[in-house]
Amino acid sequence: MGFRSNITSRKAVLEHQKGNLEAAKVLYEQAIAQGAIDAATFIPYASLLTRVGEYEKAVEYLKKAEKAPGVTPEQKRQIFMHYAAAQYKLGNLDRALEILWEIHRKNPTGTIYQTLGYLLVEKGDAETALAFNKEAVDYDDEDSVALDNLAQTYYRLLSDKASAKEYFDKAYKIKPTQVDTLYFLAMYDADDGNLDDAREKLETAGSGRISPLNYATKERIAEALAGLSSQRQPTGV
Repeated sequence: MGFRSNITSRKAVLEHQKGNLEAAKVLYEQAIAQGAIDAATFIPYASLLTRVGEYEKAVEYLKKAEKAPGVTPEQKRQIFMHYAAAQYKLGNLDRALEILWEIHRKNPTGTIYQTLGYLLVEKGDAETALAFNKEAVDYDDEDSVALDNLAQTYYRLLSDKASAKEYFDKAYKIKPTQVDTLYFLAMYDADDGNLDDAREKLETAGSGRISPLNYATKERIAEALAGLSSQRQPTGV
């Protein structure tokens, strides 16, 4: 990679880390046009493409990253992680799970527990999701994503809201800005009639960094907020 493309790529990564996705995307594309052919550019660019919904293009650049010169074992793991996420969003959940199980067998990590745990909930196999997400919490009981995945398993697959609440509360205590946790805790608030608390949590979730692996999409959050508005009683005259 040349000097110019290296500088541009680094600027892109900095903008990406700040959450300035449009600026980062422009810079990644400039770096590639300037001759960047390295995994350090292709991987975060593909991650950004997945976040903004360009899944097929993300897959294209992940394949290029895999063939890039000097790609490291850690970069290969990242490639397969992002590839699994893109496949999931393209509707290929079974393929995504296959990839993640293979990575997990070779080298279990917190990130793998997070991603695979969430996709197992999406798969809908309650028994497998429950066993795996309990294992993930045993692996790291202060991992807010693992706690949220276990909570979602109880909430979405087992209809056990009491057990789910325990883990949502633990996740919230560790990371009070976590999008999915806020969304589901808002559902409890709404059920209890605490509409202002529910609205605050949903608005915080909606202003957060929503990823392709969030249950609480912008559309779901907007729908929930609209539902709260319909529940609010008009004031008397």
